[in-house]
Amino acid sequence: MAELKLTAEQKRIRDLRNSNILVSAAAGSGKTAVLVERIISQIMDKDNPKDVDRFLVVTFTKAAAAQMREKISNKISALLEEKPDDQHLIKQITLLNRADITTIDSFCLKIVKENFS
Repeated sequence: MAELKLTAEQKRIRDLRNSNILVSAAAGSGKTAVLVERIISQIMDKDNPKDVDRFLVVTFTKAAAAQMREKISNKISALLEEKPDDQHLIKQITLLNRADITTIDSFCLKIVKENFS
């Protein structure tokens, strides 16, 4: 799998751990690519791997959320081609269906529905 060329600032965002982040940048600046790399790097962390459904990824449009989910799926699938017996990756592709990669409106509606009482 080809390595994405990231700037120093993008690498810092990708490698930041134990912190929530907000990424705000101009269109075409690589936000989606950096966030995908960040999620994949945490999923594949050798010392402390995360499950993809433990992330909250909020975008402003349904198209952006769908694109994010697709790019994460493509990355996991590419990794699975390299390591077809990797049980952690197999689990991640399954968990991706229930991961919170959504718009802010949809996420807020989900919270209201789950906690309406």
